[in-house]
Amino acid sequence: MVDWLQRSTGGLLLLAAVGIALLLMMIIWWKVEPFIALLIIGVLTALAAGIPVETLVGSIQSSNSGSLIETGFGNILGHIAVIIGMGTFLGAILESSGGAHVLTRKLLQAFGEKRAPLAMGLAGLIFGIPVFFDIGIFVLAPLVYVVAKQSGRSILLFCLPLLAGLSVTHAFLPPHPGPVAAAGLLGVGLGWVILFGAICAIPAWAVGLVFANWIGKRIHIEVPEEMLEAAKVTKEGPGTATAPEKAEPKLSTVAWIIVTPLILILLGTFGSIILPKKSFIAGVATFFGTPAIALTISVLLAFWLLGYRRGMSRGEVSRIANASLKPVAMILLVVGAGAFYGRVLTVSGIGKAVQTSLADVGLPVLVAAYLISCGLRIAQGSATAAIAASAAIIGPTVANAGYSQPQLALIVAAICAGSIIASHVNDGGFWIVSRYFGISVKDTLKTWTVLETILSVGGFVVAAVLMIFV
Repeated sequence: MVDWLQRSTGGLLLLAAVGIALLLMMIIWWKVEPFIALLIIGVLTALAAGIPVETLVGSIQSSNSGSLIETGFGNILGHIAVIIGMGTFLGAILESSGGAHVLTRKLLQAFGEKRAPLAMGLAGLIFGIPVFFDIGIFVLAPLVYVVAKQSGRSILLFCLPLLAGLSVTHAFLPPHPGPVAAAGLLGVGLGWVILFGAICAIPAWAVGLVFANWIGKRIHIEVPEEMLEAAKVTKEGPGTATAPEKAEPKLSTVAWIIVTPLILILLGTFGSIILPKKSFIAGVATFFGTPAIALTISVLLAFWLLGYRRGMSRGEVSRIANASLKPVAMILLVVGAGAFYGRVLTVSGIGKAVQTSLADVGLPVLVAAYLISCGLRIAQGSATAAIAASAAIIGPTVANAGYSQPQLALIVAAICAGSIIASHVNDGGFWIVSRYFGISVKDTLKTWTVLETILSVGGFVVAAVLMIFV
């Protein structure tokens, strides 16, 4: 029986299925942190698959054992830790400087009252690039209250477009943890992930705006009374706790800081293809287009233009940077544990068994990646955990299958699309949306849950269509 489990395709698939079932039980029923659950399941799967203990944990006699745990965590964290950390710094300084409010108010002024929902959607789409989803809500929600109260219309008409923009950027675009982690686990350049992530995200976002406009006219929800005080603060100034007396930053400055890393990464990716190999200019493009370097440049610009130049002290900037890293630690641990689980699946032969099974049933890898991500998202709620686990499961299947970088980027997009489907009561984002915008649980299911599903399916459909041509 043990030999059958460790050597046959059916036995390896059974090990994978049992492991995933136990993983979900630990996260959902026993409330174990995804990082701990992934680590435990990875170890148990390795032992059940017959991987030697020395391979799994290394040798006591050697400090350089190269164990699965070390290589699993080390390889991915060495790739993404700087990217996620710098992206978090960037979002924090943009938030604290009042850049988000400047961007949103300028858009509202440009589009006018009638097109205010579109302006809120664009604000979410642009400001969502450097900041986490929940932070975007915390910062921009007071502006939603103001616009909704002044118009007398349902708050849904303004909050849902904002949420759509924040959601698709968080799901599809670096430097957010999900797409960065999936790119690292599948071995695809971030430039390709940015390009195809944006191509998948924007049409999905546009369809989400249509739904927001439709449902907002059918369900009327007033601005929560307890939130109006925050809205008054927003009307009076840039709304920053750091330095409310300072003049708010220029829109052009905020915009350039946001797009600079994206432009540099894209130039580095495509410069390495177009420019002469080993030429000086190709080396320059590669250096500045390296995600860690590109984000470091953008962070330094932000610290200077939005911080020191506007009167922030070194202590204030340091405090903002330090505070921004608090939510990052668990994200990095989850991604690292997911990478370790992926290494176990590869070394044990489970990844090869999954690949063979997909080929036998004729299910495309892109579809399988999406469905796995959807299942994990619906079951346990966390988008980041769903992406990390899905990429770990599908990674061995694509490792030696000869996929091009664009094709791998589309598989990443499919995984990311699945990670936001059907947000419901086991998702922290569900409750943030419900509480911040005064929406009942029933109406949140009718609006936010449906919106997330539309964004997910829309992004996947675009990825599936593009996969035919790349």
